[in-house]
Amino acid sequence: MPINFDSVLGIHQDAVRIRSQRAELLASNMANTDTPNFKARDIDFATAMKMAASGQNSAGIKTTHSNHISMSSSDHLNSPAIQYRTAMQDSLDGNTVDEQIEQAQFMQNAVQYQASLNFLSGKFKGILTALKGE
Repeated sequence: MPINFDSVLGIHQDAVRIRSQRAELLASNMANTDTPNFKARDIDFATAMKMAASGQNSAGIKTTHSNHISMSSSDHLNSPAIQYRTAMQDSLDGNTVDEQIEQAQFMQNAVQYQASLNFLSGKFKGILTALKGE
C-alpha cells in the first residue's frame, strides 16, 4: 500500500502555507502604518482552511466548458481570499492600520505557525520511525 503524503500530513501543510501568507500580509500592514490611504488586509484563516480542505479555490472559479483551463489543486492556496480589515477608528489620512491590532495578530499567527510546524515535524518523525522499522 503506497503512502500518500497528503493523507499522512493532513491539513498541517496547508495550515503552514496559509499562515505564512498571512504573516506576509500582516507584516505589510505594519510596514505601511504611516502610508496615507493604505487599507489593512488580512486572510480569514478559518475560511481559507475550509477552502483548502474542500479543494475549492478562493475566487470560486469553475470550468464550464471542456476547453477551459482548470486550476491545479495547489493554485487555490497561492492566493487565499484576502479581505480588508474594518477600521476601529477613522484616521485623517485614510489609513486603516491599527499598529497594536496588527502586532497582536502577527504574534498570534506566529505562535500558530510554530504549532503547525511542530505537528509537521512530529509527522515526519513518525514516518522516519516507520521507515527505519523501529
